[in-house]
Amino acid sequence: MKKLVQGVHQFQEHAFQAHKQLFAGLAEGQAPHTLFITCSDSRINPNLLTQAEPGELFILRNPGNLVPRYGQSHSGEAAGIEYALTALSIEHIVVCGHSHCGAMKGLVSPTDLDVLPAMKAWLGQAERTRRVLYENYPEASQADLLNIAIQENVLVQLENLRSHPLVAERLQANRLQLYGWVYKLETGEVFAYDATSGQFEGVTEKLHLGTASELPRISASL
Repeated sequence: MKKLVQGVHQFQEHAFQAHKQLFAGLAEGQAPHTLFITCSDSRINPNLLTQAEPGELFILRNPGNLVPRYGQSHSGEAAGIEYALTALSIEHIVVCGHSHCGAMKGLVSPTDLDVLPAMKAWLGQAERTRRVLYENYPEASQADLLNIAIQENVLVQLENLRSHPLVAERLQANRLQLYGWVYKLETGEVFAYDATSGQFEGVTEKLHLGTASELPRISASL
């Protein structure tokens, strides 16, 4: 806690002062351009990763960057999506998974979750990802299966997003774009899903859009 308190003082004395005008504007309201859905993992910092300023990203986080399908539950994710699209008129949604994801490790090896009953129950929301893995990659090694799970899970969450009426309506009206990303912790690389090639490719200034209604299965290429 001492480090956190020191950090608060440093923020107030330096970072806040350097961005005083920005924060004054944010006090009047927010207008983020992107809903960024990612994992709770402490190693993921969306603003650092994208070099976004405060106020640019509306962020939803949970273990495994999951998006429950519409109507499955009264979830915080559904509320966040609704607020982002209705109140903030956001036009971009990113689902960002990451390498070495503990939630995906649990999905691949569910017995590891026996001492984490709440997490095991939460990952029930990812049953569709689990089915994709075992129906499409029966010969994959355990190491490959984790990498595949991380990527396929992002695609499943993009599909789940489409089940939300607000998302579907805006996609139909060309008022919204969906992006599937995977962040590789050990290299700092970000891979974006390209619907044309059906692969995750290194992010360039040309963004790859995950907008196909039936997203092709991928391979462990990261």
